[in-house]
Amino acid sequence: MSETPTVLRKIIARKWEEIAARKAYTSLADLKARAAEQAPARGFVKAIEQKIAQGQSGVIAEIKKASPSKGVIRENFVPADLARSYELGGAACLSVLTDIDFFQGADAYLQQARAAVSIPVIRKDFLVDEYHIYEARALGADCVLLIVSALETAKLKELNSLALDIGLDVLVEVHDENELDIALELPNKLIGINNRNLHTFDVTLDTTYKLLDKIGSERIVVTESGILAPADVQAMRAKNVNAFLVGEAFMRAEDPGTALKEFFK
Repeated sequence: MSETPTVLRKIIARKWEEIAARKAYTSLADLKARAAEQAPARGFVKAIEQKIAQGQSGVIAEIKKASPSKGVIRENFVPADLARSYELGGAACLSVLTDIDFFQGADAYLQQARAAVSIPVIRKDFLVDEYHIYEARALGADCVLLIVSALETAKLKELNSLALDIGLDVLVEVHDENELDIALELPNKLIGINNRNLHTFDVTLDTTYKLLDKIGSERIVVTESGILAPADVQAMRAKNVNAFLVGEAFMRAEDPGTALKEFFK
């Protein structure tokens, strides 16, 4: 974890505080029971695979109010409306930020968004413990994000196995070659490549391009961050990258679903 960027370390420290506070209200045993009561997950990976099989992009459209680097991104923020707009615009899946302190997210945003649509939803957060995984399932999430740079390798593998065991799909996120080597030890279909350098917050699509040759065709690469125009989509698709996680560009648009259609037509 010594290589973990400072901002990320700060977020992770806050996550442990958050878990301790939440356990005082909801025990792990209660969370497990609530998770077990949920209907089967909607199939996050399958939704992306279906779009790609149809010759389309598998778009994970993000519902995000704010970020640490940009502050508030969208003032008019109604998760259910945004979710419906994205579904109409052709999104394969939704990503909903649930982190409170750094992204002004909320668990309720995920629940509101998912209830408004029929497509699957990933809980986008900094998940560090089994409590988080059961919590995601209890909230109704269909998929979770696990960030290689946020977790020791043994913990990453443990949480990944747990998520799969309880019916969640997993998007494992990497930023460089060393992290990719770790991610490729997992059985996951989805490999997310974040084009944002978490040390400097600089964004370059070269991050995805540089790692592509190391990823076999049995995986689906999801390029994340920095997809800001249709030209970025075309450049990625020319390299056979067909899955995208896009948030900010859509959140700044008057109608996010219309913006999605324009990007991916």
